[in-house]
Amino acid sequence: MTLPRALRTGFLLVCAVDLGALLAGSDTGHTVAKPLLMPLLVAYVVACGGPRPLRAALLLGWGGDVLLLIDRDAAFLAGMGCFAAGHVCYLVLFKRYGTPRARGALLGAAYCLALAGTVAALWPDLPRDMRGPVAAYSVLLTAMAYGASRLGLVTGIGGALFLLSDSLIAAGVADWPALPRPDLWVMLTYVAAQYLLVRGVLGARAAQGAAYRERGAETWRTPH
Repeated sequence: MTLPRALRTGFLLVCAVDLGALLAGSDTGHTVAKPLLMPLLVAYVVACGGPRPLRAALLLGWGGDVLLLIDRDAAFLAGMGCFAAGHVCYLVLFKRYGTPRARGALLGAAYCLALAGTVAALWPDLPRDMRGPVAAYSVLLTAMAYGASRLGLVTGIGGALFLLSDSLIAAGVADWPALPRPDLWVMLTYVAAQYLLVRGVLGARAAQGAAYRERGAETWRTPH
């Protein structure tokens, strides 16, 4: 087994442990497993030679993961700040490796409507000191989810799942009725989102590199 495959397998195994702990109602298992997820995914990216902004996005996600384990408003806001910075890293990657989508305007309009509707619905039920930060974060999160579509279907699904995961967290902050075991659904959509974003970015980077090499070979073969 190659190192990248071993690290990916380790990440998926820890995902299974974490989700299993949440399903079983084990706070201890979740507290132990959750902080291991993003470091394993970062190690996988490093082993694959992935770009630095991708590593930074995942490390910032790790910071957010750890902070959200602390049941304090200040820790929640700091964790949200970590994820926001991670979204900026993803936007840099989408611009670097992405291409405009054929239906970009239509998808963008759909995301804008979803953003406006979600913030308007959440606003009255959010604590007053959370309203501004949640609204600002929602704008950046939606921009990231939309930008992910520039790298193709896999990354686009990853961005949408990240949006869904954080929307579930926001619904919990607003004290809305929740699905049974809400933390399970938050983590399931979150780990799937991060993994798909990683796969999409690595795939787009490899495709771009192959295209550059092919153009270089064509130039070298062309008579001057």
